[in-house]
Amino acid sequence: MLLRVRVSLPDRPGGLGQVARALGALGADILQVTVLERETGRAVDDFTVSWPGTATADEVRDRLSAVPGVRVEGAWPTKDMPGSAPDYDLLMHVASEPSRGIATLVDALPGLCGAEWSLALAGDVVRHASVAAPTAFALSEPPPLRAATRAADDLRLMLLPVATHGLHVVVARAEGPHFHRAELERAARIVAVVSKLSPVLPTPISEASR
Repeated sequence: MLLRVRVSLPDRPGGLGQVARALGALGADILQVTVLERETGRAVDDFTVSWPGTATADEVRDRLSAVPGVRVEGAWPTKDMPGSAPDYDLLMHVASEPSRGIATLVDALPGLCGAEWSLALAGDVVRHASVAAPTAFALSEPPPLRAATRAADDLRLMLLPVATHGLHVVVARAEGPHFHRAELERAARIVAVVSKLSPVLPTPISEASR
């Protein structure tokens, strides 16, 4: 099982090693560490770990929270395999079939962003949805003009405008923390590139294969 664990810790020598030792004691194999921010004496890091045992996300949080100065912001399953290049793979697929660019983007974003589902909205109409996404979805507030995060019920959302297509891409995470601004910026850059490669509107969901 692959897990992503987000940790806030003091930005000082040895801090990262303490977290790594605690993960190792739980039987985790650390595959990747991604630095999300380093500000005001603290760092926020995402650890992607392989978990051969039966430790639950709650147990991971409890164990790591016992490390002095450490705050666990979330632990959740992920499909993003370290060492791969999913961003480039996505862009290659879009370039090879630009007429399905937005649909390809929507299908790929959950894996890229450690989320459960994503969809493309035109107003309140779902134009394309990834596996596990609802076939109907409406925002409680007007969509933003720029990429933004938002909370809705038990979901953490990224809202990514695609102005050239009159769409907003919604990415939803049910488990784990709110999307970090580094995640939002990465997703917004991907959307911007795909929108330039995709001159054709996506097929309406009623006609698309799910």
